[in-house]
Amino acid sequence: MSTIKNRLSVDENAPILTATALTRLYGERVGCRDVSFSLWPGEVLGIVGESGSGKSTLLRCLAGQDRPTSGTIALNFDGVPINLFDISEPMRRQLMRTKWGIVHQNPRDGLRMDVSAGGNIGERLMDRGDRHYGKIRSSALDWLSRVEIETNRVDDYPRQFSGGMQQRLQLARVLVPEPKLVFMDEPTGGLDVSVQARLLDLLRVLVRDLGIAAIIVTHDLAVARLLTDRLMVMKDGAVVEEGLTDQVLDDPHHAYTQLLTSAVLAA
Repeated sequence: MSTIKNRLSVDENAPILTATALTRLYGERVGCRDVSFSLWPGEVLGIVGESGSGKSTLLRCLAGQDRPTSGTIALNFDGVPINLFDISEPMRRQLMRTKWGIVHQNPRDGLRMDVSAGGNIGERLMDRGDRHYGKIRSSALDWLSRVEIETNRVDDYPRQFSGGMQQRLQLARVLVPEPKLVFMDEPTGGLDVSVQARLLDLLRVLVRDLGIAAIIVTHDLAVARLLTDRLMVMKDGAVVEEGLTDQVLDDPHHAYTQLLTSAVLAA
């Protein structure tokens, strides 16, 4: 793990992301309010809550897709701290293609459906600066294998794949440039239970092997328990409880968290 982190030039003594008093308002409606936390290199943070709790709004702000009404998001890549919304739009887009990635619930939102499977992966390597066609194709084949897609499908289009395969292809596209930070929005949502289980196992292995930091939004507490180190519980746009995942789920203190966990146990 240390070798991987050294290759990524991550300062293990500093958080890779720090949100301070983050608030997003839509008129009078609160998307999220006064959220503060730090994410450390290699850490996987889960954000849970019911629909409308603010978790997806928070994720969009953190990922640079939605500008917060107030508050700051500081990123620390290669020992150079930056404020996400103080940099230019082209620089932010470049960072989004190379330093961090987003795994969407619907893989069609994260894939180029008119580009082959190999091309989808290769585009991210070209964004990073790779230009050697043979090496790019070799990396694409390697990543197809890593996400359990047969390499003879390299020239097939995503529309020819099942939903589970599309999600695995999206993972390969996001992870191939070796980002330092990955955001995941309900990565197993909408999939059959058996497909979910296989994808979860794959996610757990890839995230740990690459040593990346990740933020995962999910309504599924079983997913949170399996994948995350630390948990934040959101209600009405605010964080009502946070801590180590097992501690929060096994000994919830806030009434809302107790309600969430008891609903799972009763199901």
